[in-house]
Amino acid sequence: MYRFLLSRQWVILTLVALLLIPTMIRLGIWQMHRYDERSARNQLVSDALDAEPVPVESLTSPGHKVTRLERYRSVTAEGRFDTAHEQVVRRRVNDDEKVGFHVLTPFVLKDGKVVLVNRGWIPADGPSQTAFPKIPAPPSGQVTVTGRLMPDETTEASGIKDIKDLPDRQIMLINSADQARRLGATVLGGYLALTAPQPTGGSPETVGKPGMENAPLNYAYAIQWWLFSAAVPVGWFVLVRREARDRREAAAKETAEESAPAAV
Repeated sequence: MYRFLLSRQWVILTLVALLLIPTMIRLGIWQMHRYDERSARNQLVSDALDAEPVPVESLTSPGHKVTRLERYRSVTAEGRFDTAHEQVVRRRVNDDEKVGFHVLTPFVLKDGKVVLVNRGWIPADGPSQTAFPKIPAPPSGQVTVTGRLMPDETTEASGIKDIKDLPDRQIMLINSADQARRLGATVLGGYLALTAPQPTGGSPETVGKPGMENAPLNYAYAIQWWLFSAAVPVGWFVLVRREARDRREAAAKETAEESAPAAV
């Protein structure tokens, strides 16, 4: 009755089913790994955002590379803004996906060291792409700022090409080593994404909190792949039963036709 399973068509179908099952199981396991990675990343971000602010020099120093555990940590700094050496970072978007600039202002600490502060986003509404935009002034004099500690930007991490020969005081990436050479000063590694004090009039727009990755989506995909893997043998069994039934019905019909009396 089931000799049809030895036919070329059914052998191929069975082999494909046998290959699909472990493949789908493996894809489900991979999705669970992605779920674990994303969940761990989200926990790191959440822990960093919830941590109490600490002095910036307790987490970073000149030449220091900000780690995953230090990224997004809230830090404070006391000093003054150096607007004379302010720059803008090109091709940055705000929460509404509008393209503009980020305002990068050196902040001189009491001990003379410098920490870079990203004061936020302004629109690119100048007369031309080469003109330096009008930037709202930061607080003057000695102030205390709070911000999220961020690692130096690289092309590899951001996907942004570091274009050279840009208009004066415009850059593509925020890099403390490059800024140390430009300023001729001792610059702490990484930079601060300003969170306080809030700018007067809401400009520049401070950079929003980092978004959380959609880890539950990977969990759902893992369950989906495993359900698919379970459905393969069920589907194969249903097809076999249907094929056997169709063959029985065809054989019964053929027998009935052969045994029927010939018409006179």
